[in-house]
Amino acid sequence: MSELPQTTHRNLKFNNGSAIGMSHRWHKGQYCSILTKAGIVGCGIYALDTPAEFGQAIAIAKGTPDNPLCEPEDLYEATIVGCTPQAEKIGISLGMTGREAVELMLQAELDD
Repeated sequence: MSELPQTTHRNLKFNNGSAIGMSHRWHKGQYCSILTKAGIVGCGIYALDTPAEFGQAIAIAKGTPDNPLCEPEDLYEATIVGCTPQAEKIGISLGMTGREAVELMLQAELDD
C-alpha cells in the first residue's frame, strides 16, 4: 500500500509582517519554502534561472543530506547561497540568513 506525499502550510510571523511557510515530503525527498508578497525564500531544490527570467525575487538556502531543510522554520538560520537579480534589488545577498531574506521581502516595495 503506497502512501500519499505530505504537504503542510502555516502562517509564520516575522518582525515585518507575515508569510506562508510550506513543507512538502515524499519518499526519499522533501522541500520547504516561505512565501512572501515579494517572493520566495526556499531550499536548494529551486532553480534560479527561470524565476530570474521572469523578474521574480527568489533566495535559496541549501541543506545537506545529514541536515536537510524540511520545514520552513529550518530556513530561518540557513545561509542564503543563491538569489535572483530581483532578490538582490531588494537587498538580499549571499551569506545572510533565510530570516533576514524574508524580512527584506516583507519590507519590499512592489512594482505594479
